[in-house]
Amino acid sequence: MIVITAPTGNIGRRLLPLLLESAPAHGERLRVIVRDPARLAGPVRERVEVVTGSHGDPAVVDRAFDGADAVFWLVPPDASRTPDDAYRRFSLPAARALGAHGVGHVVGVSALGRGTPVAGRAGLVTATLAVDDLLAETGVAYRALASPSFFENLLEEADSIRERGCFTDVLDADRKAPLVAVADIAAVAADLLLDRSWTGTGSVPVLGPRDLSPNDLARIMTEQLGRPVRYERRTFDDLRTALVGHGLDKEFADGVVDMKRAKDDGLDAGVTRTPATATPTTFEHWVARTLKPAVLS
Repeated sequence: MIVITAPTGNIGRRLLPLLLESAPAHGERLRVIVRDPARLAGPVRERVEVVTGSHGDPAVVDRAFDGADAVFWLVPPDASRTPDDAYRRFSLPAARALGAHGVGHVVGVSALGRGTPVAGRAGLVTATLAVDDLLAETGVAYRALASPSFFENLLEEADSIRERGCFTDVLDADRKAPLVAVADIAAVAADLLLDRSWTGTGSVPVLGPRDLSPNDLARIMTEQLGRPVRYERRTFDDLRTALVGHGLDKEFADGVVDMKRAKDDGLDAGVTRTPATATPTTFEHWVARTLKPAVLS
């Protein structure tokens, strides 16, 4: 029995089809925790066991982890709470339920940066790494999918790219860093959940095929979209003001800013890309398949 949290999110909705395709051959059953089962496609609901509710609820995870062998753990960011509340405290009921039900393996979505000089002041990433520690301390076999920023974050810039020909961030325009497609994270998670021969705790970097700078992204988007796209760097103060103006908890907004500042200071540069840590989806392919329809719609 594999339990999938956040099955309708960016990663979960790509992970679930992979597991539905392969789980029967492995003799696995699937159970999902979802707030709104109607967000699952009908054919999917017919093939999985559904536990309705939040996976931050002790009663929900107690039901969901009963009889489970493996769990896919993803904390959905809650910008109305402080980073500690949104990540570590949210995960406390799950940590207790893992031990109570003897779950053997957990795969969690995490972040790059552990062991770097800026890991302790990286805002949301620091909070994410605390979740890894919490789950690993339960005694389960645990793998943290250490991921950089996602290609999919640029979908939030689709309107700006369409209307103004630009996207914004706070990073140095020439700072190269790993970036990854969420589909690649889902594929790595599926492999780990289905082949649970691994033991102990550890990190699995998921780095995408190559490092890219904001200027690189602008160049590739220009080529793929057939229209000029430029990068505009904003200040950290401007970012914080915008986040608070959109209603984010002030401490959570600080967590986002601290994470971005740490990334600009090399947070994601602590792992060397190898054939084992690289993943296949290129930014060019992602722009053509995902961003272009969003921008040109």
